[in-house]
Amino acid sequence: MMERDYTQEEKYIKAKKKIQEIKGFYAHLVVTILVVPFLIFINLTFVPEFHWFWFAVGGMTIGLVIHWFAVFGYNILGLGKDWEERKIREIMNDDNYTKYK
Repeated sequence: MMERDYTQEEKYIKAKKKIQEIKGFYAHLVVTILVVPFLIFINLTFVPEFHWFWFAVGGMTIGLVIHWFAVFGYNILGLGKDWEERKIREIMNDDNYTKYK
């Protein structure tokens, strides 16, 4: 399979989409930074004997990390958006192509 040449308009649309994803991540980061201290304050002011804020902080942190992985393309399993195309090119370029039959 040959790699596709994108038009300038398609490149622009893809770049704009990526910028929106990055902006969304940074908005998520700012919300997390603002909400966590507020939750800690509420917890320690009204229910100081039980620190429930750790559950919220843990959940928000996990969500932020997952969002970071999704936006910046790091995939723990290696099966990201381009994995299929990379694998097809790898198999097609392999001299021992017959072993995949």
